[in-house]
Amino acid sequence: MQSKILESIGVDPAYILIAMFLILIVLCTFFVNLNMKYNRLKRSYSKFMRGSDGKTLEENIRRHLEKMESIEELSEENQLELRLLREKISGSIQKTGLVQYDAFHEMGGKLSFAFTILDGEDNGWIMNVMHSREGCYIYIKEIVAGECHTELAEEEEESLERAIYGNDEELAGIE
Repeated sequence: MQSKILESIGVDPAYILIAMFLILIVLCTFFVNLNMKYNRLKRSYSKFMRGSDGKTLEENIRRHLEKMESIEELSEENQLELRLLREKISGSIQKTGLVQYDAFHEMGGKLSFAFTILDGEDNGWIMNVMHSREGCYIYIKEIVAGECHTELAEEEEESLERAIYGNDEELAGIE
C-alpha cells in the first residue's frame, strides 16, 4: 500500500515504522517503571494503615505521641542525673603524678617518690616519701587550684606538673 502523503514528503514508511517501534519500547519501559513505583507506594501505604480505619489510625498516632513524651521525660531525667554525676565526679581523684628518685645516694636505687593526687579542679595533695637506711619519712603538702602555698622540692614540682599536664614529659615542659 502506497501513501501519496509519504511519497510527496519523500519519507520511507519503514523509517516511520522503526521510529514508532522505538517510541513504543520507551513507553513500555516507562510504564513498567511507573507500575513498580506504584506497587511500592501501595505496599508502604498498606503497611502504614495496617488495615486500620481513621479511628484506629488516630489511636496509633496518639500512642506514638505518648511514647515520645515519655521518652522526652526520661531524657530530661537522664540529663539531670548526668549533671549531678559531673558535679560529684569533679571532687574525686582524676589526676595523678609520680616521680621516683634517689633521695639519699647511699641507698643505691630510686626508693623514694613524690606522688600527687588531684581532683578535677586541681585540688589535692602531694605525698613525698623518702627512704633511707634509718627509716622512711613521709611529707604531705596541700594543693589548691594547682598551686602549693609551701615551698616544693624539685621532685614534688615535677610530680605536680605531671598530674596537671599529664605524664607526658613533653607536655609538662620537663626535660
